[in-house]
Amino acid sequence: MNWNKLTEATQIEEIKRLSYEKPVLIFKHSTRCSVSSMSLDRLLRNWKVADQEKVTPYFLDLISNRSLSNQIEVEFGIPHESPQVILIRDGKAVYNTSHYGISYHEIMEQI
Repeated sequence: MNWNKLTEATQIEEIKRLSYEKPVLIFKHSTRCSVSSMSLDRLLRNWKVADQEKVTPYFLDLISNRSLSNQIEVEFGIPHESPQVILIRDGKAVYNTSHYGISYHEIMEQI
Protein backbone atom coordinates (compact mmCIF):
# COMPACT_ATOMS: atom_id res chain seq x y z
CA MET A 1 0.00 0.00 0.00
CA ASN A 2 1.43 3.34 -1.01
CA TRP A 3 0.40 5.66 1.84
CA ASN A 4 0.63 9.42 1.67
CA LYS A 5 1.94 10.49 5.08
CA LEU A 6 -0.22 13.13 6.73
CA THR A 7 2.27 15.31 8.61
CA GLU A 8 1.35 18.93 7.85
CA ALA A 9 -1.80 20.95 8.52
CA THR A 10 -1.75 22.29 4.95
CA GLN A 11 -2.36 18.76 3.68
CA ILE A 12 -5.93 18.87 5.00
CA GLU A 13 -6.83 21.44 2.34
CA GLU A 14 -5.01 19.28 -0.21
CA ILE A 15 -7.11 16.28 0.88
CA LYS A 16 -10.29 18.29 0.41
CA ARG A 17 -9.23 19.31 -3.12
CA LEU A 18 -8.19 15.78 -4.07
CA SER A 19 -11.48 14.36 -2.81
CA TYR A 20 -13.31 16.04 -5.70
CA GLU A 21 -11.32 13.85 -8.12
CA LYS A 22 -11.61 10.60 -6.16
CA PRO A 23 -12.31 9.67 -2.53
CA VAL A 24 -9.56 10.11 0.05
CA LEU A 25 -9.10 7.64 2.89
CA ILE A 26 -7.50 8.80 6.14
CA PHE A 27 -6.26 6.07 8.49
CA LYS A 28 -5.46 7.37 11.97
CA HIS A 29 -3.03 5.00 13.68
CA SER A 30 -1.57 4.82 17.17
CA THR A 31 1.70 2.89 17.27
CA ARG A 32 1.06 2.25 20.97
CA CYS A 33 -2.27 0.47 20.46
CA SER A 34 -2.61 -3.22 19.62
CA VAL A 35 -6.14 -2.73 18.22
CA SER A 36 -4.79 -0.07 15.90
CA SER A 37 -1.99 -2.37 14.74
CA MET A 38 -4.46 -5.19 14.13
CA SER A 39 -6.81 -2.92 12.15
CA LEU A 40 -3.93 -1.65 10.04
CA ASP A 41 -2.70 -5.18 9.37
CA ARG A 42 -6.16 -6.35 8.25
CA LEU A 43 -6.44 -3.39 5.91
CA LEU A 44 -2.97 -3.97 4.44
CA ARG A 45 -3.53 -7.71 3.92
CA ASN A 46 -6.63 -7.03 1.82
CA TRP A 47 -5.41 -3.98 -0.09
CA LYS A 48 -4.93 -4.48 -3.82
CA VAL A 49 -2.70 -2.44 -6.12
CA ALA A 50 -5.76 -1.49 -8.21
CA ASP A 51 -7.37 0.11 -5.12
CA GLN A 52 -4.98 3.05 -5.52
CA GLU A 53 -6.95 4.00 -8.64
CA LYS A 54 -10.20 4.15 -6.62
CA VAL A 55 -9.05 5.99 -3.50
CA THR A 56 -6.12 8.08 -2.31
CA PRO A 57 -4.90 6.76 1.07
CA TYR A 58 -3.42 8.96 3.79
CA PHE A 59 -1.76 7.68 6.97
CA LEU A 60 -1.75 9.74 10.16
CA ASP A 61 0.65 8.66 12.92
CA LEU A 62 -1.19 9.91 16.00
CA ILE A 63 1.81 9.70 18.31
CA SER A 64 3.83 12.05 16.12
CA ASN A 65 0.99 14.25 14.88
CA ARG A 66 -1.85 14.35 17.42
CA SER A 67 -2.65 18.00 16.64
CA LEU A 68 -3.54 17.02 13.07
CA SER A 69 -6.17 14.65 14.40
CA ASN A 70 -7.66 17.56 16.34
CA GLN A 71 -7.72 19.65 13.17
CA ILE A 72 -9.40 16.82 11.24
CA GLU A 73 -12.05 16.68 13.96
CA VAL A 74 -12.74 20.40 13.51
CA GLU A 75 -12.58 20.40 9.69
CA PHE A 76 -14.77 17.36 9.10
CA GLY A 77 -16.89 17.20 12.27
CA ILE A 78 -15.77 13.66 13.13
CA PRO A 79 -14.81 13.09 16.80
CA HIS A 80 -11.32 11.68 17.29
CA GLU A 81 -10.91 7.95 17.81
CA SER A 82 -8.00 5.60 17.39
CA PRO A 83 -7.69 3.66 15.26
CA GLN A 84 -10.03 5.43 12.88
CA VAL A 85 -10.85 5.51 9.18
CA ILE A 86 -12.43 8.56 7.56
CA LEU A 87 -13.50 8.67 3.92
CA ILE A 88 -13.60 12.12 2.33
CA ARG A 89 -15.58 12.79 -0.85
CA ASP A 90 -16.25 16.21 -2.41
CA GLY A 91 -14.57 17.93 0.53
CA LYS A 92 -16.74 16.27 3.19
CA ALA A 93 -16.50 13.25 5.47
CA VAL A 94 -18.96 10.70 4.09
CA TYR A 95 -17.99 7.66 6.16
CA ASN A 96 -16.07 6.92 9.32
CA THR A 97 -15.55 4.01 11.64
CA SER A 98 -13.11 2.97 14.31
CA HIS A 99 -11.61 0.11 16.25
CA TYR A 100 -13.04 -3.30 15.29
CA GLY A 101 -15.46 -1.67 12.86
CA ILE A 102 -12.61 -1.01 10.41
CA SER A 103 -13.20 -3.39 7.53
CA TYR A 104 -11.52 -3.33 4.13
CA HIS A 105 -14.64 -4.69 2.44
CA GLU A 106 -16.93 -2.12 4.04
CA ILE A 107 -14.56 0.70 3.10
CA MET A 108 -14.51 -0.49 -0.50
CA GLU A 109 -18.32 -0.62 -0.54
CA GLN A 110 -18.38 3.04 0.48
CA ILE A 111 -16.08 3.98 -2.38
